[in-house]
Amino acid sequence: MTIIRTTILFFALVFACNTNAQNFTIGEVAKDIVLSTPEGNEVKLSDLRGKMVLVDFWASWCAPCRRENPNLVEAYRQYKDTEFTNGDGFTILSVSLDSKQELWIKAIADDNLEWPYNVSDLNGWRSKPAKDYGVRMIPASFLVDGDGVIVEVNLRGDKLDATLKKYKQSWFKSLWQ
Repeated sequence: MTIIRTTILFFALVFACNTNAQNFTIGEVAKDIVLSTPEGNEVKLSDLRGKMVLVDFWASWCAPCRRENPNLVEAYRQYKDTEFTNGDGFTILSVSLDSKQELWIKAIADDNLEWPYNVSDLNGWRSKPAKDYGVRMIPASFLVDGDGVIVEVNLRGDKLDATLKKYKQSWFKSLWQ
């Protein structure tokens, strides 16, 4: 009986303390993010409406994030000029949870994060967007369509590619619209 109670308690705690908890529902409009690039230029997620946008939370010190960056670069290069069912083109809004600007800038260069939307408030885990999105672990990502609606979450590697293909506008579908 004790083993059963312990097992039930364990699973109850695991589900109650979900470390991947997020403050949104797929299908909701994404909360706006307003942060600066390393050059000091302000970027707003809402200004990217009309495109498919992957909001990617990461940090220079996060090994899994750094291992995922080549997949993001490949997806960006492949889909940046693609027409989607609800978005014209694809871009990435990389939200860094770094607190040291020099390490953040070095990681952007080292990992060839060539899209123009690399942003941070340099507040680490106290970053307002991380709190707004309920980010508890990184990497964490949110795919936002052209209307600003969250359509998918936590896309990595092949799953990111397959999802972007799923939303890609086919020439056949476009004949019937």
